[in-house]
Amino acid sequence: MKRWIGVILAAVLAGVVVIAVVVGNRGGEVPQPTVVRGVIGSEKKSFFDDPRVKAAFAKHALRVEVDTAGSRQIATDVDLSRYAFAFPSSVPAAEKIKRDRRATVTFSPFYSPMAVATFEPIAGLLAKVGVLRDSGKGYQVLDIKKYLELAAKGTRWDQIPGNSAYPARKRVLLTTTDIRTSNSAAMYLSVIGYVANGDDVVSSDTQIAKVAPLLAPVVLDQGFSETTSEASFDDYLALGAGKTPMLVIYEAQYLSHVFAGDGAIKAGMRLVYPSPTVLSKHTLVPLSEPGIRVGELLTRDPELLALAAAYGFRTASPQAFTDLVVETGAPAAADLVDVVEPPTYERLEKLITTIGAASRP
Repeated sequence: MKRWIGVILAAVLAGVVVIAVVVGNRGGEVPQPTVVRGVIGSEKKSFFDDPRVKAAFAKHALRVEVDTAGSRQIATDVDLSRYAFAFPSSVPAAEKIKRDRRATVTFSPFYSPMAVATFEPIAGLLAKVGVLRDSGKGYQVLDIKKYLELAAKGTRWDQIPGNSAYPARKRVLLTTTDIRTSNSAAMYLSVIGYVANGDDVVSSDTQIAKVAPLLAPVVLDQGFSETTSEASFDDYLALGAGKTPMLVIYEAQYLSHVFAGDGAIKAGMRLVYPSPTVLSKHTLVPLSEPGIRVGELLTRDPELLALAAAYGFRTASPQAFTDLVVETGAPAAADLVDVVEPPTYERLEKLITTIGAASRP
């Protein structure tokens, strides 16, 4: 009898478990996340690919998938009908997208000042010719006006007196990405255009006609340019000063490796700030309702803001960034003052096409 009672109890318990599982499944189904596709500037790909970022979005039932393109390409060539949001690296490109797509709102969750990645021997030579100076605040400043004067003379590295550190037979020129496709190059052009225009934002066709011949050699004589900031920075990290003695970058590209302590930034590499510089405001343009949700989360979610800081971006909540700078001793400028605005999209586009025309026979 006891054996039969045991069998009956086991059967009852098994039935209870089955019922509990069925009821539990019916009442606690995990909703499938909404897939949100976006197109972004290449410098943000590592951020969006980070499993922690994906998990943070998943908490809000979103799975964010991204493609990359040059920020200017996003505004001009990319088929945006395929995406829920566009996320270029500058306000001018974002404003064009907003107008063209009739978007009603934009989000600027983080920004990065333009900077220059170089090497200690190069920094020493630039200081020797008066182009680089110490800010007195823990970082070095590259004087754009003096740099343009040096570049206008066609100065080569091996012509700098006493130069035994880097006697290369090539022009003293900042390396950029392709101005036709990449926002980082366009932001650099905004800065040198400002200085060449008598310390004023280029705002008319007359001014463009005046400064374009001055800027064209500085931009075009560097030779081949990568189409994305990610590719050019990879060259800087891997190939050294022989390939890229001075590279215009987003500050975040350099600091993300310093914050991560991943060994990519090696002894002798240096981060300096152009004066003036310009802020690259990474601006998200929602193209549908899920895109708005992504913009809101990137702007307000504390976890995503902290992760953005870990990737070197400055946000409206600066404490996480500041803490990382202190913790790692990163060579980041705390208070950049000499910051200028880029031209409008139309003026910047006209300046780029005018310089591009100078490269054709």
